[in-house]
Amino acid sequence: MKKNVGYLILLSTLMGLQGMAQDVNAIINKAETERIEKYLSSDELEGRRTFSKGIDKAAEFIANEFKQAGLTKLNNSYLQSFSKMSAKFVSASGSFDGVALDAKNVIVVTPQPTVTINESSGYEVVKINKEDNFGQAARKFLTANNNYIVLVDESFANNFSRLVQLKSNITADQKTVVFVLTNTTPTKFNLEASHNIENLALANVVGMIPGKSLANEYVIFSGHYDHLGINGAKAINGDSIYNGANDDAAGTTAMIMLSKYFKKLNNNERTLIFVAFTAEEVGGFGAQYFSKQFDPLTVKAMFNLEMIGTESKWGKNSAYITGYEKTNMGDILQKNLEGSAFKFYPDPYTDQNLFYRSDNATLARLGVPAHTISTSKMDSEPNYHKPSDEFQTLDMDNMNEIIKAIALSSRTIVSGKDTPTRVDTKQLK
Repeated sequence: MKKNVGYLILLSTLMGLQGMAQDVNAIINKAETERIEKYLSSDELEGRRTFSKGIDKAAEFIANEFKQAGLTKLNNSYLQSFSKMSAKFVSASGSFDGVALDAKNVIVVTPQPTVTINESSGYEVVKINKEDNFGQAARKFLTANNNYIVLVDESFANNFSRLVQLKSNITADQKTVVFVLTNTTPTKFNLEASHNIENLALANVVGMIPGKSLANEYVIFSGHYDHLGINGAKAINGDSIYNGANDDAAGTTAMIMLSKYFKKLNNNERTLIFVAFTAEEVGGFGAQYFSKQFDPLTVKAMFNLEMIGTESKWGKNSAYITGYEKTNMGDILQKNLEGSAFKFYPDPYTDQNLFYRSDNATLARLGVPAHTISTSKMDSEPNYHKPSDEFQTLDMDNMNEIIKAIALSSRTIVSGKDTPTRVDTKQLK
């Protein structure tokens, strides 16, 4: 009797898996995948540059796909609108103990049009020493909710100017942080700076499938829909449109196809969030804003899809997962594909720090098992950030199979049966 029961359970499981495979083949089909990919990478969208008409068209298209699929709006709209402040430098001057500072050695990050600071202003004086991790230390001071004078060791002279990029992502409640490249510690100082502050409108595109029994637990599927736009100065063979077919119309297409698949099944226990991020190419601003809307402990997994339109270094039916070793999410995905030809590999390009270079990074730094899935050969991808990144360069058969593999491999996370381990934030760079 027990043997018969065991057999029936096994048979039921196999039939269920077969049914899921039939569903995935019917819903995630090449014709639909090609339709979406072709439009998102078309010349009509002019490379989907941030703040362009082309990216607005792309957002409208993605929102309509969500609407047609029957996804729920997150907050009365599929567009998650927000703005970022950009501070354009006007002037800076100052002195330490009566000695004038070179203006190029002073970078002020502030939401204020003008600032005047001296030793009586209440700013804490701190240091970035030569043995410190420069980027990590700078981020720490910017997010510490305090006004600082940061003395940066002159050994970082070659990297110091990169801090200017921080002026393009300022929030209204940002504290003022002044970076000064110097090896001296002043007892008296005077610093003045002025900027033109501009508010710039942005929008992620977000749709949702509410969960049944675990509605307050979230699984996120994402891709970024912006790219580089038109650049006549860097035209190649007369082509100046950077279409971004692989980077990242491919990931965005996959995210949309997955939303259609899971909505058709409509059996997810956890709430599923599908998001097309804006402004990844200019600083990851869309993902940063989006991530602030969630308690990270409620986000059980994030599948960020980036450049899956070409074969990986292992050939077809394969992809890699950035930060594979940081959680057991990759093991869960591979377990769910047991018996299939598809294989997930650890990121082979760890020297390029990909885990921290895409839209998964913000939530990963908060402990969420947030990983990017990709196939891009980062050491030899011929069309990366070039006008030649066009639809005809993609392997659509392989890309469609990758989307199916993601759908099937994620099923136990979507159902709540499996919960990936979290990222150890103490070990993050």
